[in-house]
Amino acid sequence: MLSPHSAFSYRPTGLILALAIACLTLCGCRQKSTQVERSGKLQILEIDNLSEPSSIDPSLVSFITDAAVVYALGEGLLSYDPKDLHPVQGVAERWEANADATSWTFHLRKEARWSNGDPVTARDFVYAFRRILTPKLGSSMAYMLFRLRNAEAYYTGTVTDFGQVGAHAADEHTLVLDLRTPIPYFASMVCQSNWFPLNQRSLEKFGAMEDSSTLWTRPGNYVGNGAFVLTEWTPNKVIRVVKSTTYWNRDAVRLQGCNFYPIDDKAAEELAFRSGLVHLTQLVPIDKIAGYRADPSGVLREFYTAATFLVRFNVNKPPLNDVRVRRALALSIDRVAIVKHLLKGGETVANSLTPPGIGGFTARSSMTTDVAEARRLLAEAGFPGGKGFPKLEYLYAYAGGAKSPLGETLQEMWRKNLGIEVALTSQEYRVWNDSLQKGDYQISYNNWIADYLDPSTFIDLMVTNGGNNQTGWSNPEYDRLDGVAAGTADNKVRFECFQECEDILARECPVVPVFIDTGNRLVRPEVKGWYDNPLDVHPLNAVHLEP
Repeated sequence: MLSPHSAFSYRPTGLILALAIACLTLCGCRQKSTQVERSGKLQILEIDNLSEPSSIDPSLVSFITDAAVVYALGEGLLSYDPKDLHPVQGVAERWEANADATSWTFHLRKEARWSNGDPVTARDFVYAFRRILTPKLGSSMAYMLFRLRNAEAYYTGTVTDFGQVGAHAADEHTLVLDLRTPIPYFASMVCQSNWFPLNQRSLEKFGAMEDSSTLWTRPGNYVGNGAFVLTEWTPNKVIRVVKSTTYWNRDAVRLQGCNFYPIDDKAAEELAFRSGLVHLTQLVPIDKIAGYRADPSGVLREFYTAATFLVRFNVNKPPLNDVRVRRALALSIDRVAIVKHLLKGGETVANSLTPPGIGGFTARSSMTTDVAEARRLLAEAGFPGGKGFPKLEYLYAYAGGAKSPLGETLQEMWRKNLGIEVALTSQEYRVWNDSLQKGDYQISYNNWIADYLDPSTFIDLMVTNGGNNQTGWSNPEYDRLDGVAAGTADNKVRFECFQECEDILARECPVVPVFIDTGNRLVRPEVKGWYDNPLDVHPLNAVHLEP
């Protein structure tokens, strides 16, 4: 999933100023307690969630921060264990697979209920799967379900009868999922939010199934099956959820609610944390990390995330349609300098799309830095020393005058090493995401975090017409290798296919891996049950506060 990473943008006004004024006001009024202290007594968690959600529709959500809200409001067949992410009971109380892991049967608990009191049934999952696979809906995450038999064929129109897709309600509480290939780790895949069920009656009350812009996700309209219920969504201010009275495991849920704030700036986050406005942050300003490392309270959390930061090129925009130009831009990026001198948060150099060690796979180093070769390639492409090279644009998320230190660093590397000019342009998150989906950009970035702990979640990203490819790049051999890997459970075969895919990416450079991200966040000591993990997924039904 996409992670709206603000490590590379700073906006010194706006929200920071507003928070500072609020803090001064609180101090001037001599408040006896902070917001987190008051909320803690009520078991209400205050979270910075970085950005205003693009969507909280399970079929459409593609940002990890948007998914955090969806995980609170819904539940899939299985759920992630909060400590180590292994699949545990969700709506399904038990499940089994056949001998070759191509057919999975899930037995749904009869006590599972939607927030409107309706029972959660196997048909609700089939309906959700049919919806996300309906091309007219336009979900960028539809490919997540292509592992179901005939799912991709239905999406592309080759198969028109959804009854031929491998999702079948054997009865009200039995769901059978038939796969096109063996997937031993499939139980982990269905924990992900794009596999959540949908209540057809409540959704279609506000429009057609394939309409992505109806009001069904608004407070009072949203019917979910999770531990919490949506009560408020004030854009650019707060999303509030409260404990559900219909959730099957409600007695084990200790939080009474959670408030998500779209604080989209690191400095503002840190100020909100210090001022007692939030219990935890998503990020930490680079210049604050060393100080928090020395803080004996232990509020700084540093953890491994299965996430790769990528620079991406739109290959439909000349001169980026020339592989020599893309390779020149890629080879002139000094990743070591970026990690050592700019980031300083524990990040490591990325030489491949897939983070090392995920699912047991570590790619042999593919991407390097070679300025001399970069200059040679640029000259061969007709731009010696950058002469005649058109000015390109690097698009990043953040509006309102935000700066991008990473963008500025790349800009300087390309100017110094290649003699070319790249302009920096910012857009608000949702606009930026829309620009990438429409291909309305030249150079941009992604911070891609794994959807599940297997290399395929990264390799699948760049298949032809993939929902999150968004570069216009296509390579038949890459697609073939991805298909071979998907067709076998033999990791030796799979891993060699993944390596060959990494080699193709290194040669053609539709994307350029820059660094493997490291999670840095601040968490108050009273927050219990929030465990750091590679997917950065945190089931709120396991969290509580000890004031």
